[in-house]
Amino acid sequence: MELNGAPVTLEEVKALALTNYGHFTSMLAEDGKVRGLSLHLQRLARDCRLLFDVELDTDMVRHCVRSALPDSGDRTVVRVTSYDPGIDLGTIGSDATPHILVTKRSASDKVPSPMRLQAASYQRELPTVKHIGLFGALQRRRTAQREGFDDVLFLNPDGYISEVATSNIGFVRDGQIVWPRAAYLAGITMTLLHQELDEPVSTEPLSLADLGQMEAAFATNASTGVREILSVDDVAWESGHPMLGELRKMYEDIPAETV
Repeated sequence: MELNGAPVTLEEVKALALTNYGHFTSMLAEDGKVRGLSLHLQRLARDCRLLFDVELDTDMVRHCVRSALPDSGDRTVVRVTSYDPGIDLGTIGSDATPHILVTKRSASDKVPSPMRLQAASYQRELPTVKHIGLFGALQRRRTAQREGFDDVLFLNPDGYISEVATSNIGFVRDGQIVWPRAAYLAGITMTLLHQELDEPVSTEPLSLADLGQMEAAFATNASTGVREILSVDDVAWESGHPMLGELRKMYEDIPAETV
């Protein structure tokens, strides 16, 4: 764990627990490279303007990530969090000086296991921002896991499907990819796939009633890539749809950028 490229102190990091105001992005690094690095940096810069009204030094972000990466070529999930340790609950309106906290963890090189989702009515605050206020999402994920599911699928107040707790969701219908049309955070993996797909991106308002028309479902996330979804509530799909393998390979073949 490093803050602005140096070891972090308890005093500097406690604002994340006590104030919990900031934003982040998570990326998969291997051999000093990250797939979609430019998009991750654009996200950080955009969200920094929205939450702190300042421009983020993305060159500094790259330096901090580079400093935190292991010397070996191990696959590593790197999380970059932008927050101001000098702001507290009473001074949240002050001019901000965002700091860059980089944390990391090892990443598996195995294909992620398929998952089963429980649908729940919920919409994140500022759904287009990858902010650190995850209580509502995690509480609903916990409920789903306590009831035997792997994760939770959010339904917006209008009843339409939006996203998984920390992933996007897509479907296969008639051999085509269909994404929900709703308020959600457009993930980096999802965006990269959009750029690679030959056909135009198809988005529709989708409800639980539409799931029976789908041939398969999948989640996308920078840490796990393309992950198969076996079911949502009592709607289930057969495992191993060939298009999911094609999507996974398409994503893995995207050239990574040097940090």
